[in-house]
Amino acid sequence: MKLVSWNVNGLRACVNKGFIEYFKEVNADIFCLQETKLQEGQIQLDFPEYQQYWCCAVKKGYSGTAVFTKQKPLNVSYGIGIEEHDQEGRVITLEFEDFYLVNVYTPNAQRGLARLDYRMGWEVAFRSYLKQLETTKPVIFCGDLNVAHKEIDLKNPKSNRKNAGFTDEERGKMTELLEAGFVDTFRHFYPDKEEAYTWWSYMGGARDRNVGWRIDYFIVSEGLKAALKNAEIHCDIMGSDHCPVVLEIF
Repeated sequence: MKLVSWNVNGLRACVNKGFIEYFKEVNADIFCLQETKLQEGQIQLDFPEYQQYWCCAVKKGYSGTAVFTKQKPLNVSYGIGIEEHDQEGRVITLEFEDFYLVNVYTPNAQRGLARLDYRMGWEVAFRSYLKQLETTKPVIFCGDLNVAHKEIDLKNPKSNRKNAGFTDEERGKMTELLEAGFVDTFRHFYPDKEEAYTWWSYMGGARDRNVGWRIDYFIVSEGLKAALKNAEIHCDIMGSDHCPVVLEIF
């Protein structure tokens, strides 16, 4: 089974930059999007093989997630069941026979860490949500988690130490998440691989120089470790300031 996750940073713009061609070429069983920046019905994508599920923010042109799946899920839910966290279209959960698939766009702590406190509350609530799902069956979750976990996961760790996405607080929550029984699939296969990034600033030619961050992930329950086949970063795919990440499992 092949799964793809991509923060498209505005799906309508990405569609004009090769999204449909990549979508068809990669031929994923499940394809997850973050930061669609859409309200329901603002775009029509003709992918007849796939069921489509959309979660939109109350605020127009902001956040948003979507999932395309060839296999029809048993159930689909939106959000994590906490009103404070469910206004921004950040989470879609699909239940399949053998696992849950959770697509998430984690809140950014923002410039000046204006939203760091909110982010910390989100982290606790989201981890609790995942662990509750795990009481029923294993979890695969993916998306833009807006954190580079270790120094190896970004080009300039020292100068970014107190910036959003690389604060001690955010990194600590990521450590807590993994220690709660989850596996970072890319690091499972490539524990020491350097300069493997998934996001680059639009400023200063960062992508051309590969001055990036790895903030997009596939993470799975510990019990699925034996089922992991491969993990990839498709850094050559343009169309967004992020690139797609891929997991092969089962």
